[in-house]
Amino acid sequence: MSELLNPSAQTHMRQEIEEIPDVANRLLTEGRAHIRDIAKRAGTPVFLASVARGSSDHAATFLKYASEIYLGLAMASLGPSVSSIYGGKVRLDQALVIAISQSGASPDILSVVQSAKEQGAFTVGLTNTADSKLAELSSAALDIGAGPERSVAATKTFVNSVVAGLILLAEIGGDERLLSALAKLPVAFEDAIGIDWRQLAEPIEKRGSLYVIGRGPGLAIANEAALKFKETCQVHAEAYSSAEVMHGPVSIVEGGYPILALGVRDAAEAGLAEAADVMSAQGGSVYATTNLVKRAHRLPFVSTDHAITDALAQIVSFYAFIEWFSRQRGFNPDVPKHLKKVTQTV
Repeated sequence: MSELLNPSAQTHMRQEIEEIPDVANRLLTEGRAHIRDIAKRAGTPVFLASVARGSSDHAATFLKYASEIYLGLAMASLGPSVSSIYGGKVRLDQALVIAISQSGASPDILSVVQSAKEQGAFTVGLTNTADSKLAELSSAALDIGAGPERSVAATKTFVNSVVAGLILLAEIGGDERLLSALAKLPVAFEDAIGIDWRQLAEPIEKRGSLYVIGRGPGLAIANEAALKFKETCQVHAEAYSSAEVMHGPVSIVEGGYPILALGVRDAAEAGLAEAADVMSAQGGSVYATTNLVKRAHRLPFVSTDHAITDALAQIVSFYAFIEWFSRQRGFNPDVPKHLKKVTQTV
């Protein structure tokens, strides 16, 4: 059961958010050579696939967009139950399979990795537990190096999982521009923690639910943000593509219904801003991280040297907000109701 907390109390979640710049910097400086070696061992995959749960699956979605936009390689999300329950064998020869798990212990994730290796895939296990079963089972283990995370709500492990995956993809594709942008991320993260999104709180308190929208890598962080609203604040939030939301969900947007629109400075930004303004005109209370909106409220954000790293800076700003919002609502984000840190599913 979630513990009630004094709004001014310090939490593990806040401490871990403040560690994000340092753990990202350590991975970028101390882990790069190991990741480059993994990229060489992975060779030239024909396609990529991922397997993960929860926040780790949102990290995988982020990497899917990076792979498909910047590498031109399709990346599929594998259903763990296909292997763990149904005993299915998916053809994965010539594939690079990335498994993401903080604990590296969930039986369903391990089942997919074992099956993928049997089908001829090169498997990479991204984990925060270097001596885990996932690390042992994978063709290559990639320790994200985030250090102990005591809050049930993942923050620094999400960020470092994405950073590790982006380094790997950039090394495979020889993307020096992305590697350069990643090297500058720790400074951007420092700035992102200080961004103030508290104006979001009032409309959400009034309605008790909201949409979070994004596109491309912005959709990945929208999924993560929606999960954190539920986990830490007991607020129902749904994540949608800024295109998909117009195919039905937009119908209930009126009377101050809150929307958080996570815009990234890429080819999808203008379309997201247009969707945000349409919902604002319908009566929605829309807050957007883009300067292209004309009716919606603008939230401050940190720009980086690359569109895909812009999205990572935004999730760090969101984490700072959601930890504060959870405490304002009287909850302890370290111990969400009905949840535990390591969840093992079959």
